[in-house]
Amino acid sequence: MVLTRRELLTGLGAAAGLASAGPVWSSLALGEMRVDTLSDGHLTLPVDLTFGALPSQDVAPIIAKHGLSDETLTPECNLTLLRHGDHVVLFDAGAGPDFQPSAGKLDAALDALGLAPEDITDVVITHGHPDHIWGLLDDFDEPLFSNAEYYIGTKERDYWLADDTVDTIGAERQSFAIGAKRRLEAIADRMTPIKDGENILPGVTALASFGHTPGHMAFAVNQGSETLLVVGDAIGNHHLAFDHPDWPSSADQDPETGIATRLRLFDQISAEKMRLIGFHLPGGLGRAEKHGAGYIFVPEEI
Repeated sequence: MVLTRRELLTGLGAAAGLASAGPVWSSLALGEMRVDTLSDGHLTLPVDLTFGALPSQDVAPIIAKHGLSDETLTPECNLTLLRHGDHVVLFDAGAGPDFQPSAGKLDAALDALGLAPEDITDVVITHGHPDHIWGLLDDFDEPLFSNAEYYIGTKERDYWLADDTVDTIGAERQSFAIGAKRRLEAIADRMTPIKDGENILPGVTALASFGHTPGHMAFAVNQGSETLLVVGDAIGNHHLAFDHPDWPSSADQDPETGIATRLRLFDQISAEKMRLIGFHLPGGLGRAEKHGAGYIFVPEEI
């Protein structure tokens, strides 16, 4: 198979991005809105966390095409910051200091923009995994974003706050459940549960995108004729998810529902020619271009 220059650059995007990443990846104007893509660092994960459900003969071509390691993956962590009127909205809170030492770098990104945690007015949560919400609390277990209101899907909130989640989630994810419950309980009095299709803030609409977690939410940011989709981990990487959106990922708690969600989001993104920001996509911001039975992620730097 001969790769085009675009395909080659896309495949090398993750490795190159980690070498050159600054705290702010991109800044985009949507009418009166400004959207910044912020680096929270990166993770180091075993390959099986993504590819474990697939036979090795299917995995090898994907790893070769995208220049990935066959032992570990190092996905970037990208937070989205929206400024619109009086609102300074952060989508997800990052990993904080307690998950992996290579992540939890949000403070540098905020500082680069002249912002501090207390300037955040709203925190919008896609889902309850550690790299997305363990940054909610400071070193004293107090809410880091002290002036913010918090938004999370009703189903997602209920799942992580349920007493039996720690016993049903599986041994390898028990620490996720314990950590999520502690953090969500700490912001419970300022947390608004949200549902599919709800306009939660001016220009921001919640979209159910279940599968990666039971109540995962994506968010459409609308201004005039333009829509930007903040997909969280519903489209969780630039390789497997794009090349074969109809294949299961071991990173999803419900792989079959995750497949249905990816296919629906890709249909919407491509049909409406939307930009998207993915939490683990190289640089975060880009577009999805149809390519055969799958898609190609085309990063966009602005």
